[in-house]
Amino acid sequence: MHIETLPLISPIPGQQHALKLWRFGNAGARPRVYLQAALHADEIPGMLTLTLLREQLAQMEAGGRICGEILLLPVANPVGLAQQHLGLAQGRFDAGSGLNFNRNYPDLGPALLARLQGRLGQGEAADTATVRTQMQALLDETRPKTELESLQHTLFALACSSDVVLDLHCDSEAELHLYVHSEQQDEATALAGFMGAAATLHATEQGGHSFDDCCTRPWWWLRQHYPQLPMACFAATLELRGQLDVSLEQAADDAKRLLDYLVWRGAVTGEAHPPAAPAMPTPLQGVGISHAPHGGIVSYCHPVGGQIEAGTRLGWVIDPLTSQQSELIAEASGIYYARVLQRFAVAGTELCFIAGQAPLRSGRLLAL
Repeated sequence: MHIETLPLISPIPGQQHALKLWRFGNAGARPRVYLQAALHADEIPGMLTLTLLREQLAQMEAGGRICGEILLLPVANPVGLAQQHLGLAQGRFDAGSGLNFNRNYPDLGPALLARLQGRLGQGEAADTATVRTQMQALLDETRPKTELESLQHTLFALACSSDVVLDLHCDSEAELHLYVHSEQQDEATALAGFMGAAATLHATEQGGHSFDDCCTRPWWWLRQHYPQLPMACFAATLELRGQLDVSLEQAADDAKRLLDYLVWRGAVTGEAHPPAAPAMPTPLQGVGISHAPHGGIVSYCHPVGGQIEAGTRLGWVIDPLTSQQSELIAEASGIYYARVLQRFAVAGTELCFIAGQAPLRSGRLLAL
């Protein structure tokens, strides 16, 4: 085990944040697996899960069982973690710029395509290595100017040349679910089986240049020009239920499930087989969203989880001044996997989310 401290750009004199990275196994060994938690710094379940997984990996390494390289970053966003305002954590958006910490990562595809002219055609393994080398070269040429750019650049440089990237988040109030690339549904189904994911949402492009999307996007882009190239990075966002689902017992179970996945993936020796996934992947375009028809108090009447039919009443929004009550109706048939935790909403707020099969949306599929 090797521990690294990676300083970020200092925003003002006398203040500097740093990332703390744990490396297990041998540098350069494959598969290379990168796991990070709390990129949205107010999403704590993954932070605790990776803390416990780190202890298990230390034991695995002491027993000679790490056969790949595993990079672990339990606190991926010290900048957001420090944004505590009047007792409330503000970890989703950078306070200085207003930008989402999980948006606007680099789209390397076009620049890679230009750099790879005449360099490929040496076989899958050699071509994959060439692409990864050029990815790192592109990032090495980038010079971050702000603390936020420094954070995003450091995280992405650690992840982009990995075989597996797992970005641990949580939703507001939710069942465990995944976001994955449409070309990687087979491995996503295996991961969903290990984790017990209630829903697996796939897209070829999520919109907004999120972290996991930009790890897979270069391979997808290049395959349109070089079909022989593999999708050499499997990247997924794991939404570990809701913001209040933080406990040692749950985190220990999630860490054990992640370790079983790492065994199955070949990064740790042993034998593991994915259980059947609770649900097959569904398109991110098929998510039905129930919006608040007006501002008011939110009262849910149906628990998150399980199959829901379109038209089912999920709750009400009540105007406390006029007593107007408006129903929240399921917009699709599918798995009711998430809803908003706050119980007061402004008009138009996205409140309930159902993973359906039929495409309902297009364009940018992720919230800001």
